[in-house]
Amino acid sequence: MRKVVILGTGPAGLTAAIYLARADMQPLIIEGSQPGGQLTMTTEVENFPGFIEGVMGPELMDNMRKQAERFGAEFKRGWVNSVDLSNGKPPYRLQVEGLGEIETQSLIISTGASAKMLNIPGEKENIGRGVSTCATCDGFFFRGKKVVVIGGGDSAMEEANFLTKFASEVHIVHRRETLRASKIMQNRAKQNEKITWSLNKTPIEVLAKENKVTGLKIKDNETGEEEIIETDGIFLAIGHLPSTAFLNQQVKTDQTGYISVKPGSTQTSVTGVFACGDVQDSKYRQAITAAGTGCMAALDAERFVEGNAVHDWSQSL
Repeated sequence: MRKVVILGTGPAGLTAAIYLARADMQPLIIEGSQPGGQLTMTTEVENFPGFIEGVMGPELMDNMRKQAERFGAEFKRGWVNSVDLSNGKPPYRLQVEGLGEIETQSLIISTGASAKMLNIPGEKENIGRGVSTCATCDGFFFRGKKVVVIGGGDSAMEEANFLTKFASEVHIVHRRETLRASKIMQNRAKQNEKITWSLNKTPIEVLAKENKVTGLKIKDNETGEEEIIETDGIFLAIGHLPSTAFLNQQVKTDQTGYISVKPGSTQTSVTGVFACGDVQDSKYRQAITAAGTGCMAALDAERFVEGNAVHDWSQSL
């Protein structure tokens, strides 16, 4: 039986692996279909502390993995088909494709959340080349340039306002005539002179040339007329999906599927099961905050396994 199993290899999972490996907990880390998480889909990361000139996303994740391996962390590739948490206490059993059944005394869930995509031509292949899912991560790169924000909720309005700090023009595209955002967020965006609007328009294609985004083709939902918005960058702000389906509702989540944790800890509603990173964070979604919660989860799991945290924190969730 394993002392601790970590699901996911983004900044949260890898930070937890580093801490647990250094504590001689022999963590097993299960990698999914995208080792390294969302940062492997980005180019330069300039806001992760310690890198004066920035660092490439894949390089940062590779370095974190090697650091964990240096201290004895074990990595295995596999898809977690199911997790049995029905007893509410260890041992917990995981069914992993290609690896069979794995038993563990504690479990750290750091499976992340993925940005919702439009699934239109030119979108996926231009991620990191002008298409982004994080304004706070990439806005700086569009200083003095034109950008498009797709979405009509609070997140879209917030990202559009944020981007006006850098971009010369921010164009909001939304498929409906009315916005889902709160009135106060709508008003802030509408009062911003840098923001223009295309409502009741559907994005149908991302245009690019020489590996750089050049425009967004949209269609008027009433007339069917198509037009091209010239832009240097496209920011998707249509929501995120936490990767929790495999848990089969055995762990308490909020209304949108993010795992609920006890305030000030990473303890979930199931004793000995911890969550860190974007899978439990619908607000910040930054690499550095994910890494911080990975550290917390490692310390929580270590104390639990060593018998220093026997209180059932789940009762307070």
